Amino acid sequence: MNEYLIPTPAIDSDHPQVAGKARELVSGLSDPIEKARVIFYFVRDRIKYDMFVDILTFEESRASRTLERGGGFCVMKAVLLAALGRAAGIPSRLGFADIINHRAPEYVVKAMGTNLFTYHGFAEFLLNGRWVKATPAFDLQLCRKNRIIPVEFDGVNDAMLPERGLDGKLHIEYVKSHGSFADLPHETIVETYVRIYGHMDMDAWQEAYKQHMNGNK
Repeated sequence: MNEYLIPTPAIDSDHPQVAGKARELVSGLSDPIEKARVIFYFVRDRIKYDMFVDILTFEESRASRTLERGGGFCVMKAVLLAALGRAAGIPSRLGFADIINHRAPEYVVKAMGTNLFTYHGFAEFLLNGRWVKATPAFDLQLCRKNRIIPVEFDGVNDAMLPERGLDGKLHIEYVKSHGSFADLPHETIVETYVRIYGHMDMDAWQEAYKQHMNGNK
């Protein structure tokens, strides 16, 4: 399990800010499940979901940079979650899957040309002898604003994005697994993004960004 406890270029669990935050979060806790839960809810809610952060630049995907920035999209939040887990002594790794978001904002779908989100990221903790998936992507504020069922994590069951929303309509559909990784496969992800989204209408993406920023004011 040493592979899932040591720092890596992206999962920089030895960075002073990451290690310090992990110590702060799990102070006084001894149960790995409780540690994992506290770390999960910190990343879910205190690190805001932001899909407009630059994923193409590796430095922006490091756990320490996401912690400093206070926001990121699913992959970045998963990297931070894994880093905090390792810093707290919990074997942690990354998992990736292709998902269809049936409730993605129209302006995002227009810009991307699809509602398929490839290499959606989450973390996995080794707890009680088994790997448990933890998806910290959507913060509680975003969920309440958009009537999304928030992901809850008990440290025993996989915590994945909800199949349906509060209105019962289809929300997230998992369509393909890319497996688990000890570090961020950044080059593979970027190559896949370019292949799938390389045709993106940048004017539409800029408009999506403006709407995003206006909504956060």
